[in-house]
Amino acid sequence: MDTDVSEASDAELVARVRSRDRAALEVLYDRYARSVYSLALSILHDPGAAEEVTQELFFHVWQYPQLYDAARGPFGPWLLRSARNRAIDVLRRRTRERQLSWRLEMTTHVTNQNDPDDTALQNEAVARVRQVLAELDSGLRQVIELAYFEGLTQREIAERLGVPLGTVKTRVRTALQRLAAALAGDRELWTDTR
Repeated sequence: MDTDVSEASDAELVARVRSRDRAALEVLYDRYARSVYSLALSILHDPGAAEEVTQELFFHVWQYPQLYDAARGPFGPWLLRSARNRAIDVLRRRTRERQLSWRLEMTTHVTNQNDPDDTALQNEAVARVRQVLAELDSGLRQVIELAYFEGLTQREIAERLGVPLGTVKTRVRTALQRLAAALAGDRELWTDTR
């Protein structure tokens, strides 16, 4: 006899979610959404962003219920750790976006004041970086583009690509090492020799 879904344990509900039972996800949402939202709000201080973290987390549970392993502990603390990590990732992404925006503004400001020779050197450096990126194998190039152009965290890249986090970390490290090695001979493009 099937237990009423609203009275099922968290582990039973996650098992049902793995079987694509929407009612089970709704019960988990009802049980934990307020706690997830409150935790995200305490970190982000932004109701809209906290709501997004909550929605994305439960969508993630629906997409990847196999990531929860009951042998490693109860569902509630696991979910709240996931919420905390996601909220911190949002903070980091915002910080990177602000820094990138500031750098772009400064680059535009500096470029507008530079003489034509400086602008030509800057353009040459940008072209060289693009060339080196294009020469990377597609797996390495992809993680660099996702990390540095789309602002994704390594965890988000792993989720998007469906690969283990360790694989993403290795690819990023390898790609950066190859970029550094390829650009090592181009140091004059990056430094002012005057």
